[in-house]
Amino acid sequence: MKLLTSPASPFARKVRIVLHETGQADEVTEIAAATDPFGDPVDVIHANPLGKIPALVRDDGPALYDSRVITRYLDARAGGRLYPEARIWEVLTLEATADGIMDAGLAMVLELRLRAEGERSPRWIEGQWRKVERGLDAIEDRWISHLGGQLDMGQIAVACALGYLDLRHGTRDWRAGRPQLSAWADRFAVRDSMIATAPPAG
Repeated sequence: MKLLTSPASPFARKVRIVLHETGQADEVTEIAAATDPFGDPVDVIHANPLGKIPALVRDDGPALYDSRVITRYLDARAGGRLYPEARIWEVLTLEATADGIMDAGLAMVLELRLRAEGERSPRWIEGQWRKVERGLDAIEDRWISHLGGQLDMGQIAVACALGYLDLRHGTRDWRAGRPQLSAWADRFAVRDSMIATAPPAG
């Protein structure tokens, strides 16, 4: 299989962590793929008509895309440990919360990088950051006990979201006022899968 990915993408990192945690990393070749919201990245569109990564190109079926589809597929392929049926709705909701944080954080980056200074909307950027803060507060207030349990996809998604905030929005200090989540992030960051998939600095 081939994974179209990017070193800095938190959504691709979710997939890469699952590959490591389920022992499938050696079965997938990672291919760096550039995306362009204003263009048509041919290599990516061949796998995903929406032009987004990650996308998993399989030998025995059509390509899969959207990180939640790919992680669910890879977990099922490995025995279904990361989406436990007994806690499935909690896991999926926590994963969705983390993905929403990543969506908002990425939208902020794109607004700053792709728009000329005079075209940027500070109000819109701050609106995205408020989404991030609400998601983080919900995790701090409601999900800390879940994060302390057996490894599942919700935990992995949260770790990827927090890692992305550290990478792209470190000056906003998401840790302030969230001591439990901050401590958990530090503990989770030393997992082999997190170290192996760490994005490049800068």
